[in-house]
Amino acid sequence: MAAAKTRTSTFSRNLSTAAPSHGPGLKCGPNGTVFLSSGIPDLDKILGGGFPLGSLVMVMEDAEAPHHMLLLRNFMAQGLVLGQPLLYSSPARDPRGFLGTLPSPAASKDDKSRERDPDQEKGLRIAWQYKKYFGENQLDGQRGSLSLVYSLFILLAGLTNVNAACFCFLSKSEKRVTLSTRNTLSLFSLKLDALSDGKHEYSNEFDLRKPLERHFINGPRIDCLSIQDCPDLSTLQDRCATFLSQFPRNDGSISCAGRIAIQSFCAPQCAYSNMEWDMLSFIRSLKSMVRSSNSVAILTFPPSLLSPSFCKRWQHMADTLLSVKAIRDEDKELAQLLTGYQDMVGFLNVHKVARINTQVPVILEATTFSIKLQKRRYLVLECLNQAPVDGSSGTSYGTSGGCSSSSKTGNLDF
Repeated sequence: MAAAKTRTSTFSRNLSTAAPSHGPGLKCGPNGTVFLSSGIPDLDKILGGGFPLGSLVMVMEDAEAPHHMLLLRNFMAQGLVLGQPLLYSSPARDPRGFLGTLPSPAASKDDKSRERDPDQEKGLRIAWQYKKYFGENQLDGQRGSLSLVYSLFILLAGLTNVNAACFCFLSKSEKRVTLSTRNTLSLFSLKLDALSDGKHEYSNEFDLRKPLERHFINGPRIDCLSIQDCPDLSTLQDRCATFLSQFPRNDGSISCAGRIAIQSFCAPQCAYSNMEWDMLSFIRSLKSMVRSSNSVAILTFPPSLLSPSFCKRWQHMADTLLSVKAIRDEDKELAQLLTGYQDMVGFLNVHKVARINTQVPVILEATTFSIKLQKRRYLVLECLNQAPVDGSSGTSYGTSGGCSSSSKTGNLDF
């Protein structure tokens, strides 16, 4: 009897099922991209998650107001809070002094919820008759997740129609909550990422009135450079190359990501401000170095100081292109056109969104957003809302307008 032939195939099973681990402040995105937060939660949502690693972000400044500094401060502060290395370049004499103006993270919702209300604690007292199934050390260290366990208890009781007790087993090492009942074999498991010790948030809300704590500013992985006295761009290019060499891109885990912030790149006080071709060559080189590293570079520039042709070339070099515009004081036309005009300080325009590892364009619901300072502390981006045409009715979208100028309806009116 002939021996059976062994079937050979070129197919090989991928045994690496676990996703690569990333450092703090990083989030996985589609098509193998990894996002880094801009420091503004609303901007992260607009861009689809944040700034992709390896991308160059360019912000066109407004000559009338320094609103670009709001984006720059939050971007830098977010990196320092997460312990990410930072390279900051500025035309100022003392760029390190700018670090003292960075905002401090606001108190998170979890921290506020930990301040327990006695009335609320009294309402949960019945549910905690089963606290004997918990260890005392777990109860003391994981009070923040008790409301979640109680909610799951109510949900489970409603699904199973069982009045029996609900046993909750909380494992701090596995970061899981498992619930079961006496009369059912159903098990519900829920991963609790919030139980991980020392986990940093991906994006923080920053209090613009509160300065960043000094121990963040005095970190060892902060490099500041003044480009005011640089005769050419070779010094800045060498510093960027040295900084980016710390974050080589590979297919493994990303332990840390770097941030580069260049303020007012073509400012007139810089000696190279008239070397348009040299500045364009630097941007091209910076984009190439950033693309091959685990970092994000943000560069702001005043477009009014560039010729129209070079301004267009700069815009094409950006992966993500933004612009800010100030609002004139007491603009009555805008006040009648937009709701919430009194709270606005400017506009943010999204001209281009980075496309990495994909050819599908990003279609946004809106490209112009209002910049607001909520309670004069928090930076908020909102879509523009048209004010009602008739103040008494308050319906601007429900009424349809005719295309003809006369009050009588015609065949062409719609």
